[in-house]
Amino acid sequence: MTKTSRGFSRFCISAVLIAGVFGVQGIAHCQAADETPAAESAPEYSGMSPTLCLGCHGERGMKPAAGILQHPMANQADPNTPFGEGNHACESCHGPSKAHAMSGGQKPPAVKFNAETPFEVKNESCLSCHGKQRSHFHWPGATHNIEGVACNDCHKVHQAVDPVMDVETQTEVCYTCHQEQRAQFLRQSRHPVQAASNAFSHTGLMTCTDCHNPHGSDGAASLNRSTVNESCYDCHAEKRGPYLWEHQPVREDCSNCHNPHGSNYPNLLNARTPWLCQQCHSAVNHSSTALSGIDVAPNSFDRRVVGKDCMNCHAKVHGSNHPSGVALTR
Repeated sequence: MTKTSRGFSRFCISAVLIAGVFGVQGIAHCQAADETPAAESAPEYSGMSPTLCLGCHGERGMKPAAGILQHPMANQADPNTPFGEGNHACESCHGPSKAHAMSGGQKPPAVKFNAETPFEVKNESCLSCHGKQRSHFHWPGATHNIEGVACNDCHKVHQAVDPVMDVETQTEVCYTCHQEQRAQFLRQSRHPVQAASNAFSHTGLMTCTDCHNPHGSDGAASLNRSTVNESCYDCHAEKRGPYLWEHQPVREDCSNCHNPHGSNYPNLLNARTPWLCQQCHSAVNHSSTALSGIDVAPNSFDRRVVGKDCMNCHAKVHGSNHPSGVALTR
């Protein structure tokens, strides 16, 4: 409906002309039809320093947030941080919250990072900056995102040190959900990842993010590398090869034989040898059976195969470069 320079619609002008016939009710109807509800004003930024927020959210206030002043996100010299020049400090994450500040906290901020706020809304606030980082490229398809995990479920930016970013406390954050892996790191053979607070003096040399990217990746299990083997080779470079004689299960996937989080068998093996080897290799046809001079009943094994370890002879189980190492014996 178009309007004239005087602000009346053409429909209303027609209504005024016929008002003499139908009475003044036509004019009243015209005025009611031409009135539109005023649009709600857009949320505004308070434009004030973080001291305003910390007046309520300080160390002794509700939901203490004073620790953020010691957090890297509060670096005022870096324009890429929420507290940098030209940004809005607390409101960079919580959205324009002038009404919240002016009401003394009676009105909620634009974005509340609590259980009632949808995780998409909370994550969008973080991704407006962190979504540009290379490490977050795979977040849209990441398992944590698909499962509805919010950024602040793991990260605590109002603390001086974010626990999930600290080598000594990161694993405890991950164990909140990954209880099975916590139990595996308490087993006899394990990677030196912190199993529990100060549980073992020699643990804590690794963290979960040494192997995994919690924000997603193009590999399985959110690994930092594209394959399991590439992740293992970052530390176990001597197992990479290339070898003249290769052990195919090793080249395929290290987890065919090893449990990377922990095992009750030596060297993080999935089972005790020789039974681990016999999942692929038949002991009945082993050369020791033919040379033993002992009649072996069907489906039974020579004691030198069962009672001993295959790696007593086949020591180069990952691969061999020796000309006579076809059987991985040297």
